[in-house]
Order: sequence, then C-alpha cells, then structure tokens
Amino acid sequence: MIRATNMNPGIPQCHNCWKWGHSTFSCHAHGSRCQKCNGPHKLEHHRDLAWYCKANLKLNPLRLKTAKGKLCPHNFKCVNCKGKHMADDNKCPFWKHRFNREWYSKKAQEARETRANSTRLAMGGIKI
Repeated sequence: MIRATNMNPGIPQCHNCWKWGHSTFSCHAHGSRCQKCNGPHKLEHHRDLAWYCKANLKLNPLRLKTAKGKLCPHNFKCVNCKGKHMADDNKCPFWKHRFNREWYSKKAQEARETRANSTRLAMGGIKI
C-alpha cells in the first residue's frame, strides 16, 4: 500500500551559509561558509584554510596542519546560536526548534534588533 506524505513543515537550513530560515537556493551569501568554524570556506577545505588547523611554519614553536582523523584543536562556532558546536549539530537550539515557527520568528526578531543596535553603536549613537 502506498501512502501520501505531508510536506515537511520545518524551517529550512541553508547548506551554503548554514543559517536557518531560507533554503540553499535562495541564499544571498557571497560564498560558502564552514559549518564547523563559520569561516569563508567549505567544510571539506576546513583543515587547509582555517587558520587554527592549517600549518604555520612561521610560529615558534611551529604549528603543523591538523592531521586527518585527528580532532580539530579548537572549539567549533555555530553561526546561529554562537554555541561551541557545528551549525548543523542536533545540540543546537535552532535544530531542536526547527519545527517551531513561533520560536524561530522570536529568535529572528531578536537577531534583527541586535544587528540594528550594533549598527547604531558603530555609527556613534546616530538613530537610524
């Protein structure tokens, strides 16, 4: 017997910038982000491009590239909640609330207000 399924009512997570609230196809980011560190590279290039994982022979003592199979020697940083996990981790509050549009809307509004306040402070307190 074949049954019809309901469409997924969840909030989409972009696999380009790793933020919740839009799909990869509608992302306006100017490049891919790493879901481990939020750096300007894809996850598969993390060990080669993230400054704390790539080799730096100018340091004293020198820092070698993090070997494959070894854990990264730094904390991850979630682009959504700023937690110490990957952006697509099920420990993230955004992931846990991915089917709760009311919760997401509240968090998105808080983020917009924080950005607006940061912009005002950066402009020397000028009201926008």
